Amino acid sequence: MTLVSKTFELYGKTYTFESGELAKQATGACLVKQGDTTMLDTVVVSKERKNYDFFPLTVDFNEKMYAAGRIPGGYLKREGRPSEKATLTARMIDRPIRPSFPDGFRNEVHIVATSLVADQVNPFDVINVMGASLAMTLGGVPFEGPLACVRIGRNVETGEFIVNPTYEERENSDLDLELGGSADFISMVEAGAEEISEDDMLAAMKFGQEALAAFCQAQDEFVAEWEQVNGAIVKKEYPLDQPVEEVQERIFAHYDEMAAALRDADKLSRIGKVEALKESIRAEFTDEEQAAWEREIPVALKKLEKKAMRTMVVETGERVDGRAADEIRPIMVKDNYLPLVHGSGLFQRGQTQVLSVLSLGMLNEGQRLDTIEPTEGKRYMHHYNFPPFCTGETGRMGSPKRREIGHGNLAERALLPVLPDENEFPYAIRVVSEVMESNGSSSMASTCGSTLALMDGGVPIKRPVSGIAMGLIQEEGKTVVLSDIQGLEDFLGDMDFKVTGTTEGITALQMDNKATGLTFDILARALQQAKEGRAFILQKMLDVIPEPRHTTRSTAPRIVSIQVPTDKIRDVIGSGGKV
Repeated sequence: MTLVSKTFELYGKTYTFESGELAKQATGACLVKQGDTTMLDTVVVSKERKNYDFFPLTVDFNEKMYAAGRIPGGYLKREGRPSEKATLTARMIDRPIRPSFPDGFRNEVHIVATSLVADQVNPFDVINVMGASLAMTLGGVPFEGPLACVRIGRNVETGEFIVNPTYEERENSDLDLELGGSADFISMVEAGAEEISEDDMLAAMKFGQEALAAFCQAQDEFVAEWEQVNGAIVKKEYPLDQPVEEVQERIFAHYDEMAAALRDADKLSRIGKVEALKESIRAEFTDEEQAAWEREIPVALKKLEKKAMRTMVVETGERVDGRAADEIRPIMVKDNYLPLVHGSGLFQRGQTQVLSVLSLGMLNEGQRLDTIEPTEGKRYMHHYNFPPFCTGETGRMGSPKRREIGHGNLAERALLPVLPDENEFPYAIRVVSEVMESNGSSSMASTCGSTLALMDGGVPIKRPVSGIAMGLIQEEGKTVVLSDIQGLEDFLGDMDFKVTGTTEGITALQMDNKATGLTFDILARALQQAKEGRAFILQKMLDVIPEPRHTTRSTAPRIVSIQVPTDKIRDVIGSGGKV
């Protein structure tokens, strides 16, 4: 294997792809750089197929402090558990890659992104999707690539879009939009914004799609050079789980029964009926058949449930809980829910319930960050907890999982643009959202609950924020956009598109998309439907607490700022310090 390196420029930034020298025992490996920021992305595919009914993909981000010339703090001078930024970066890599693998792929796939250099100028996160994509391509892994991820900023002075802005350029931007996908479609979106319009967000996404195509082309050019030096890449063949026709026919004979079992507005009742039906169907197979088709039967049962739910929506326009496509579940809002705490709010939408609690402290109580980014800390913190009881399950409780960190970060970004400046409100602010019940959209309920807690605690936010999760069903040539999706519509649908914002515009976005037929016309319709849904939800909140309270609670710390005129300071200094 001979080292191949290619340096190129796109959108005013310099990038390098390099492979053939490091990590040669991995299935595939690639070094990717933006400026001097350098990442190593590797992929290993297990030789044996796992006996799972799901795709076993693991993505880890290996955050090395030496990349920024730092020694880890504390007593242990070694990297420990991943930081929140490392966890969010691993999720960013995972989300566009996971849907690119073929159905039925059961070999274990492990992608590791390792930070080698963080130049404190160019961010290190989005370029890893390109690195992982190239590692898989060079390793002959079968996936729908190439894939890329780009960050789109917008200069607040000129209005021009910026591709993969530097840290300095991001400070002068009112948009932080990350998009992942291929040259033809977007599969992942993550964004924070300072109340920008739906039209501007859509324009940024279209621009981002063009940038994705350019980076995918750059990968194709690198692969062509690689093959000239090292020979043609042979795509490896891995056995895929194939549906067994007899299993499919016998299980899909129960289609009408599944459609009937799904028609129940109560989540636990519906799950009970569906699971009981699945067990009765499974019992129709002999012990020998169940042993022979132990993977095929659960996969076919899941397909039956998915087909029945989706067909019901596109044929009748009715969802499993009886709602229309654009209908919001019943909403209940309560402020001042807990005594003594600094602020609290309870938000419930359908069977999703979140209690958000505010704590205020001195500015030095903000979070210090020990990462490879130039950011040293943050004043506003939002933490999201998803205990097992909120879905009626048992489970082990401990450190927050990746999903909890990702959902908490989304709700945090949603509120950041409306928080008062620290000169106006000199407090560190922490909001904890406890999910008490969950049936979809708990991160959006956390956004609404956080708004209630902040207003209840007398934090003078610029405007209240609400959020909604949108879904998509594309079946039998028909497309239906769903407002306020519940858990089943998330798991079995084609899109989970979360939108938060104020009456003035969007503050955060998050999307995971499985539909290759997602057009910008459909996205425009989803954004408009989300805007209407957000307004409806916000009004329910304002009916309870129309504005932030004029003062903080008596239980909160009281911070008084005294500003001494500069001429008085000069007089004191001139008199030798005597007043």
